[in-house]
Amino acid sequence: MNEQELNELFRKYREGTLGSDEKARLESWYIDYGSKSHHELSSRDATQLLESLRGKLPLTRTAPVKPLWRRLTVAAACILLLSTGGYFFLYRSSSQQQNITILKDGDIAPGGNKAVLTLADGTKLVLDDAHEGELAKQSGAIISKTDSGHLEYSAGNGIATPERSGTALKNTLSTPTGGQYRLTLPDGTRVWLNAASSITYPVAFNNKERTVSISGEAYLEVAKNSAKPFRAYLPDGSEIRVLGTHFNVNSYADEQATTTTLLEGAVQVSKAGTEKLLLPGQQAVYSGGKWVVKPVDTALFIAWKDGDFRFHATPLKQVLRQLERWYGISVDYENVPDRQLHGAISREKNLSAILYMIERTSGLKFRLKERRLQLED
Repeated sequence: MNEQELNELFRKYREGTLGSDEKARLESWYIDYGSKSHHELSSRDATQLLESLRGKLPLTRTAPVKPLWRRLTVAAACILLLSTGGYFFLYRSSSQQQNITILKDGDIAPGGNKAVLTLADGTKLVLDDAHEGELAKQSGAIISKTDSGHLEYSAGNGIATPERSGTALKNTLSTPTGGQYRLTLPDGTRVWLNAASSITYPVAFNNKERTVSISGEAYLEVAKNSAKPFRAYLPDGSEIRVLGTHFNVNSYADEQATTTTLLEGAVQVSKAGTEKLLLPGQQAVYSGGKWVVKPVDTALFIAWKDGDFRFHATPLKQVLRQLERWYGISVDYENVPDRQLHGAISREKNLSAILYMIERTSGLKFRLKERRLQLED
């Protein structure tokens, strides 16, 4: 980030017009700023400065003086930290790892590309172990694993067709706890599947509508086809109908409600005879027998697809449920307080990195024993 971009971010901060994404960029810059030798503060000095502003350490600094704008932006970033009510940061620099606490019973690595493909005949293919290239053929469709570790369907000799019986063959892609995967459906629709999720779909979309079933969380970029609307069925009985759009759906059973977040195009959500039309930037939640539609910062709800955890006034218990799914742990929710978290951090970090930042901003202490996370007394 150059000086002009930083000045623009701080101008917006002073005016109170800084968006959540911009706020996260500024916070991320602050942490990265202190870890580079050509900047004013070393990683250690930056940490000491932050602690001193929080009243935990005396204000001392041994680094040489640099240009004024750098000193002013560091100070402004620290003020930002205090004003946001407990933000944590998106770690990008490996040098920061030296500050991360190690859990008593060892650390846990993040999840990765893991999934199982269940074919129409019941055959199960473990994709994280599968070779690249062609995996199977069904009704003229070629199922392949790409060199980037994604699953895709393409037509072989001619257009893929259902069996002569007229019953369309269906496959299911499912991710375990600690897994995620990308999929290109037969019509070109792209799907990002989050941990502990699944999508069931036909090998060929030959009916009047393209229908899939989704559980857990998925982000879809639906291929446009006005002649064949795309419909997604969810476990709670909700339906999402689109022509061509980008949306995220979260339908985990352990969350309070199913949410549909629209980024592009238009979708219609329906349940129990009631329906609502969503426009870009809106989210639909079914609660109390009716739909609640509200504007949201969509970046918060698709951060997982881009490899980040991102929170804004997110309940701590909801954050911990995300950690359960991504790191394959269980959480003891007894005595977990009703607190909210703000901030962002990479999903590529070990569990200890996430807990370190939560502890720093919440004052709580965790311990891990046999993959079970508990609050310390």
